[in-house]
Amino acid sequence: MTTRRRLPARGRLSPWAYVTALTLAAVVVVAFLAVRAEQAAQPKPTASASPSASASPSAPVAVPDDSGTGRRIVYSLSERRVWLVDSGEEARRTFTVWPGSVSPLPGTYTVTFRNASATGYDDVPIENVVYFTTRSDVSIAFSNAEDGSSPPPASGVKTGGIRVRAADGDAIWDFGSTGTTVSVVE
Repeated sequence: MTTRRRLPARGRLSPWAYVTALTLAAVVVVAFLAVRAEQAAQPKPTASASPSASASPSAPVAVPDDSGTGRRIVYSLSERRVWLVDSGEEARRTFTVWPGSVSPLPGTYTVTFRNASATGYDDVPIENVVYFTTRSDVSIAFSNAEDGSSPPPASGVKTGGIRVRAADGDAIWDFGSTGTTVSVVE
């Protein structure tokens, strides 16, 4: 006697089709949530700033008046913003940042050391590290997380990392050679 395989009734899907459909739906949901999480992790620009990394020609964010003169990096503590200012007093680039738990005091500093990659005080791998001062035995530097994230500072950990987006980290690295002036303003 031969056994016959029973074919699914017309209009019914086989179990493998259900599994495939559910797997595909799960992948779509996970991808959607990952995109949403990445967007939520980005700092929100101020109302006068464009969402792009550099200043918009139609709505530039002015370099603070009390930030000195000449080629320099300007960091505003209250605005959580950095400007890369060329020798002609023009801002080549401006962008928002995520400050660490230890901030520099207002004043004028110079880039003292650079490190292509390191591990932050919060154990996050970072790159484009541009050091310019210390405070409370914590090194203060601009950097970006290698994976593009910017988590809040670890609870109870002193961090002097001023985190930026990856493209802005590249710009600071290119602009901020050793000896470059860093002006910190309120």
